[in-house]
Amino acid sequence: MAKNLFEDSGDSIDLHNCDVLKALKSNKIKKKFDLVVTSPPYNIGKEYEKRRNIDQYLEWQKEIIDLIIPKITEKGSICWQVGNYINKGTILPLDIVFHDIFQKHDLKLRNRIIWTFGHGMHAKKRFSGRYEVILWYTKSDSYTFNLDDVRVPSKYPNKKHYKGKNKGLVSSNPLGKNPEDVWNIPNVKSNHIEKTIHPCQFPIGLIERLVLALTNEGDCVFDPFMGVASAGIASVMHKRKFIGTEIDKNYFKIGKKRFDDFYNNELKYRPANKPIFEPGK
Repeated sequence: MAKNLFEDSGDSIDLHNCDVLKALKSNKIKKKFDLVVTSPPYNIGKEYEKRRNIDQYLEWQKEIIDLIIPKITEKGSICWQVGNYINKGTILPLDIVFHDIFQKHDLKLRNRIIWTFGHGMHAKKRFSGRYEVILWYTKSDSYTFNLDDVRVPSKYPNKKHYKGKNKGLVSSNPLGKNPEDVWNIPNVKSNHIEKTIHPCQFPIGLIERLVLALTNEGDCVFDPFMGVASAGIASVMHKRKFIGTEIDKNYFKIGKKRFDDFYNNELKYRPANKPIFEPGK
């Protein structure tokens, strides 16, 4: 028999099946956030969103962000992952317009991470979009960044110094290299092992790298647009607390089921460091 969702999690999971504005304004969420990580609706007419005038959309997002920022700890970070707003065949990169919102809070942009993937819709009158952007901001100059926890294998692990006092010694870090700010991680499409009914689902591995790098064990992660809880799974699997809000009842139900699957060792999960399949190899 499956265990109850909260049986082993204690106070590490706090889920709200409601609008994020309602949750934030009601003061139901009392904890401070060490990391906010999310992907808001892009205002392109997906099944889970109501398409709005672009100015109305940005004002709605600004209201949410304005309520979130004061709840982030001084060492904390916010990662806002966005794509492009498309209107009559023209695109507006949302990271450009969102930057103005975050800059007004005096947040510090540390990286504009490009998440690239090989699959998606095929455009007919422009090059097909195969990337999205994660804007990573910190609240202060004293922030959590655990580089050693997210290093990747060096391209030339046996490279050596060719001159100086260290000539002949290995020059690369034995733990691996710092991941560049372009991440090639498969998106969740029909054949992905993590696929649910959500049309724009986060791969757990994408958020896992952010959780490991930007938080410590016991820290609190918040996702205001939780979807099917990929950010929550990435958090609790590494002993972080998680708070999530999701307005859609079906997605919320699936998210809770995925937590149950995780605690019962039944969760389907693709690690970010798993090599991408290449036919013939």
